[in-house]
Amino acid sequence: MNQSVLIQAIVYLASGVFFVPIAKRLGLGSVLGYLIAGVMIGPAVLGLVGEEGHDIMHFAEFGVIIMLFLVGLELEPERLWKLRMPVLGLGGLQVLLTALLTSGLALTTGLPWQPSLALGMILAMSSTAIVLQTLNEKGLMQTAAGQNTFAVLLFQDIAVIPILAIMPLLATYPLPISANEHEHVAFIDGLPGWLRPIVVVSAVVGLVLMGRYVMQPVFRIIARTGMREVFIATALLMVAGISVLMEMVGLSPALGAFVAGVVLANSEYKHELESDIDPFKGLLLGLFFISVGAAINFELIAENPLLVVGIVLAVMVAKALVLAVLGKVFRLKTDQNLLFSLGLCQVGEFAFVLFSFASQNGILAKETVDLMTAVVAISMGLTPLVFLANEKLLLPRLGTKEVVEKEQDTIDEKNAVIVAGFGRYGNIVGRFLRANNIGTTVLDFDSDRVDTLRKLGMKVYYGDASRYDLLKSAGAEDAKLMVIALDSAEKSLELVETVKKHFPHLKVLVRAADREDTYDLMDAGLTHIYRETVDSSLRMGVDAMTLLGFRAYQSQRAARLFLKHDEKALAGLAAVRHDRKQYFSSARQRIRELEDLLSSDEKDRWLKDIEDGWDPESLRNEFKQQNL
Repeated sequence: MNQSVLIQAIVYLASGVFFVPIAKRLGLGSVLGYLIAGVMIGPAVLGLVGEEGHDIMHFAEFGVIIMLFLVGLELEPERLWKLRMPVLGLGGLQVLLTALLTSGLALTTGLPWQPSLALGMILAMSSTAIVLQTLNEKGLMQTAAGQNTFAVLLFQDIAVIPILAIMPLLATYPLPISANEHEHVAFIDGLPGWLRPIVVVSAVVGLVLMGRYVMQPVFRIIARTGMREVFIATALLMVAGISVLMEMVGLSPALGAFVAGVVLANSEYKHELESDIDPFKGLLLGLFFISVGAAINFELIAENPLLVVGIVLAVMVAKALVLAVLGKVFRLKTDQNLLFSLGLCQVGEFAFVLFSFASQNGILAKETVDLMTAVVAISMGLTPLVFLANEKLLLPRLGTKEVVEKEQDTIDEKNAVIVAGFGRYGNIVGRFLRANNIGTTVLDFDSDRVDTLRKLGMKVYYGDASRYDLLKSAGAEDAKLMVIALDSAEKSLELVETVKKHFPHLKVLVRAADREDTYDLMDAGLTHIYRETVDSSLRMGVDAMTLLGFRAYQSQRAARLFLKHDEKALAGLAAVRHDRKQYFSSARQRIRELEDLLSSDEKDRWLKDIEDGWDPESLRNEFKQQNL
């Protein structure tokens, strides 16, 4: 299909703009939205793109390279050293065991051992682009599963180098006629064998030295010009140049970009590089996924549906089993192991590169490459659905098994105050009360946190505070106050209902994460609600005003006035929060009222009257109002 570049750009961008928001709205994630967009504009449906989709995919692979550069920026050398065990141990075992298992499955189909081994090594790869993007979207990168997933993906990216070195030794088929036209020839191919490793090592060392001693001064010079577009161009030039250098010495461009990112992780321009390059990464990755969707050979799938589906399921189940066993060996909990094993069970984007290499070098037959390309694309397309199934179906039933099985503690004390939740919020409240000799009974449902706090010498009881029997054993019948500082808004509401039903005499003070939580708690009839960031945010605002030259009493009175108005506005907005139009209209009105109040002539006159001291009468009235 002959189309201008501009028309192709319109087709790709329009498909992404249309399908990605729909997929996100349905909870499927952006990656699946891009893949659906590619399928829709591809030859199988609308036919808006054809063979040029393969060429665009090669260009879009630059998005994967940029992504690994940004990943490297986030990974400081000290953190990389800490991950050495999961990278080498967990990552190495995953690639080795998965390659052996999938090679064995390929042997059972009658393939010779050479292409079977090549397939095993290729299928051991997982999708760095899909998995990392999905984990980041769901905020799971800092979990145990997220960190171990990153370690495995990192090892896989490194493993591409020896795989490319081994695969030519497995050639069994005649070279395609067009192989010589498309085969990439690296600079080191014409060098003697003994010189090649020296050149490769020199290139990597040179890359590290250039990143540390050349690029940082260059960025410093460019930054002084104050021209952001030149800074962006320099960053993209650096990533593209590194990619070309790595290809010249026969290494993975993605690995070179990752190394460059690690070298610059401690750079003063780290955050500027991230913010400037990230939009290009997102756009090119989206283009890459659209190209993958458009490249799926649906005619082949239609001719052999059972075969294709069978291979996809066999590969994904085999990889998941290997990962689940390794997760158990490395002591991942049930919920984390599910996320880890199911998140990495697909085949990755590097498989397309490796299949192309295998086809050009007579390692795999064209029919096998076409079939496996469809398998890889389908497995990648299923990944967001697997994440969704794990989140909605498996975790609610299996993810908390270890926690539920642990018996709740027997409580042997009764105090005036019961604190439910001893995390970053409840910890401060509980320690403050105890420091003032106020007896508190602390309950927490996080077994790891309870064990840690006990090691620190704190008396904390394990159990679900929303359960009537636990509250009763904790002395709720005789207590005076219940402080609810749980991390989960749903659990907080559940606990509120239990207290209101069985212990209505208790005064309840409850933590709220944001306005939405506050509205729900207000609907439940609570009056002592504490938004967790309000006080510290206002305290920072007071300090900011003081540092800018305002008097301390003026800043503090402004903060009290702001808080009083905000709480009044909160009560008014709660009544209209389900009518979004009315809600935003009322919110805008409240904001204008607050700004007018703080800058009114009456306030200015009050400040003038007390310029030389405090206003005792006003302060006394305020104190009375706060204690009514």
